[in-house]
Amino acid sequence: MRATDEVFRAIADANRRKLLDVLASGDLPAQELASRFDVSFAAVSQHLKVLHSAGLVRRRVAGRHRIYSLAPSRLREVDDWTACYRKFWRGRLKKLRSYLDTTESGTQTNKQ
Repeated sequence: MRATDEVFRAIADANRRKLLDVLASGDLPAQELASRFDVSFAAVSQHLKVLHSAGLVRRRVAGRHRIYSLAPSRLREVDDWTACYRKFWRGRLKKLRSYLDTTESGTQTNKQ
């Protein structure tokens, strides 16, 4: 499996995306992360393992706790891949705006 594929597989799951969202606010122990989800600690632990394997989170040990933090650099791969689609949609939206401006101008002229 290519590294990029591993990142996309990791973020494909809604719970893992939510874990990344939570960690974007700061480092947290696994137990506290798990308390924010309606799934078992084991399930959250498995999701964290996938994210860690994909390089999206880091973990460190502090006493008996595993502290997780966001490692966002791998998300650049997702951003790079979606960039062409942003360009596509920007172009489409510009065309729509132009069409709507033309249509609106024509409607206002007809009303006067």
